[in-house]
Amino acid sequence: MPPLNGGSKSCSLLDASRRRLPEQLRRAVVDHIEIYVSNLDRSTAFWGWLLERLGYSLYQSWPAGRSWRRGSTYLVFVQAPHDTLAAGYDRRRIGLNHLAFQATSTAQVDELTIELRKQRVRVLYEDRHPHAGGPDCYSVFFEDPDGIKVELVLG
Repeated sequence: MPPLNGGSKSCSLLDASRRRLPEQLRRAVVDHIEIYVSNLDRSTAFWGWLLERLGYSLYQSWPAGRSWRRGSTYLVFVQAPHDTLAAGYDRRRIGLNHLAFQATSTAQVDELTIELRKQRVRVLYEDRHPHAGGPDCYSVFFEDPDGIKVELVLG
């Protein structure tokens, strides 16, 4: 059965890992985040590379989308309909500003920063890196192919 609105394919039944979580934890954890993208191939190449480095695994794949999962949370990327592409994405508009992932160490932030630069990914706030989030925050901010701001943060 195709997913509703082109989205993720499994929402009617909880998988086994979710059923094992105590009920209170199941209610406190983000289940999934779905993001429409302008070019599925370009976005899944970027997000697959990033998410696999952060411990996520490919979870679902269908012609209009892909998802990656870590634990009980998964991120879904779906091809936006052609007639919606002209508007583009702007994080300053109403809606998602950025996604932040928790780092395990300063070394992880540094290693990812090096890889991002090698791949010519736009690193944001270079003049304040790695403390762009504040003096007690060690992070790297960067953009995905559609300009969605992403952060890997320790602290």
